[in-house]
Amino acid sequence: MANIKSQIKRNKQTIVARDRNKAVKSELRTRTKNAVAAVGTENEETALRAAVKRIDKAAAKGVIHKNQAANKKSGLMRRIAAMRQEA
Repeated sequence: MANIKSQIKRNKQTIVARDRNKAVKSELRTRTKNAVAAVGTENEETALRAAVKRIDKAAAKGVIHKNQAANKKSGLMRRIAAMRQEA
């Protein structure tokens, strides 16, 4: 453990940021699963919109990179389009 005051503070900040990022990434996975599960129901549009909004928000906050956000949105749209084709 560091005994330099600034490093102790930095370690505390890192722990808080890691927990926040972990929660945001978990929410992204949950929203994506909900959007995929909602395909073919009346909640489909709202679930998809919520997932895309959370992905954009995570990218804006710096939790994920903007290119990763674009890839996640693209993959989600492709999955939903494929599921619509099957049904």
